[in-house]
Amino acid sequence: MDKEPGMSSSTPSKPRALRETRIAYAEPTWDIAKLYPLQGTWSESEYMSLRPSRIVEYDHGYLEIPDVPTEAHQSIVAFLYQALLAFVMARNLGKVLFAPLRIKLWEEKYREPDIVFMSTQHADRRINEYWLGADLVIEVVSEGEENRERDLVKKREDYARGGIPEYWIVDPEQSMVTVLRLEGNAYAVHGEFAPRAAATSALLDGFSVDVAAVFAAAKQ
Repeated sequence: MDKEPGMSSSTPSKPRALRETRIAYAEPTWDIAKLYPLQGTWSESEYMSLRPSRIVEYDHGYLEIPDVPTEAHQSIVAFLYQALLAFVMARNLGKVLFAPLRIKLWEEKYREPDIVFMSTQHADRRINEYWLGADLVIEVVSEGEENRERDLVKKREDYARGGIPEYWIVDPEQSMVTVLRLEGNAYAVHGEFAPRAAATSALLDGFSVDVAAVFAAAKQ
């Protein structure tokens, strides 16, 4: 687009300059914010009444809103979901779904794993609004230290406390798939799988995925 006479490449246009001025002096939309409880005061029923268009997790009165996933992240999720779904459906083992779907771990604690599996024998734990736990969950680690801390540390503790038998951590940054199995109240490492290996499940006998193919999905 041609520049207006006398306008240098470093001079912002009038609409842009006006917008930047408004942003500099703007305040949050307090009227909307006041419609909701303050952090730390959310009740479980108030959280459940939310119908957001993105993932929102709940922790004893506080809301956690993870970053919107990238295309690469979602491509890996799609690959793993399709692989797990095909395995489970062929054997009529249960139900496989993906986020956003609320998983209640205990009173006032909800997570929304990237992928969740519930076995047929636990079908009564599938409520339309949320599931009461799960038999297997998968998280694809997002970029950033806060996201890594959430998936590698916090969710590992949460899912173990919630009694979920198996937790897969898929880490694109390290090109590693870690499969954890529940032993007592904590997870033990079933396997740490790098490219050229097949990540296997301890819970689902015979289920495995090629690790190189998992991470290649992000580049297709």
